[in-house]
Amino acid sequence: MVDLPTASRRRVLQASGIVVGGTIAGCLGGGDDGNMEAAVTCSNENIHQTYAETRVTVTDGDTELGTVTAAVADTPSARFTGLSDTTCLPADRGMLFVYDNTGSRAFVMREMSFSIDIVYVSAERRITSIHHAEQPADGESGTEPTHTYQGEGQYVLEVPYRWTARRNVSTGDRVQFEL
Repeated sequence: MVDLPTASRRRVLQASGIVVGGTIAGCLGGGDDGNMEAAVTCSNENIHQTYAETRVTVTDGDTELGTVTAAVADTPSARFTGLSDTTCLPADRGMLFVYDNTGSRAFVMREMSFSIDIVYVSAERRITSIHHAEQPADGESGTEPTHTYQGEGQYVLEVPYRWTARRNVSTGDRVQFEL
């Protein structure tokens, strides 16, 4: 057996899951918005069991655009780790990073084995920017400039890759949650 670094093992396992998952999904039907990988490979995974959770809903005023159950990262340690220790993210899950005040922030894809959307949210709970962040390639740490996503906000929401595009979420939309 070849001893692979943790990030490489995650990518190999994830790739295996995509092939098997894609085959199973073809028989069972797709998941949320056709995201078969999330529906099959993450459907029963226990994500962030030790974190508090909140329901996060994005609206464009009167219309609900999407909702996820988000783990709340509100300590320096939880914010540093983020989704790095997660092997995949189900279509209905996310992580909400909570800060004491609004500020300029930079999020990286450190040790990430899947792509995500990074959504910056103001203290008034309006989206200020959205990034579609791709997972680092083999040999990349995820902290390179190409994997650094800057924005302004008091909150940052991470959701499955292209979740915002599939739901027509854009800057200025409202984000609702309780802490």
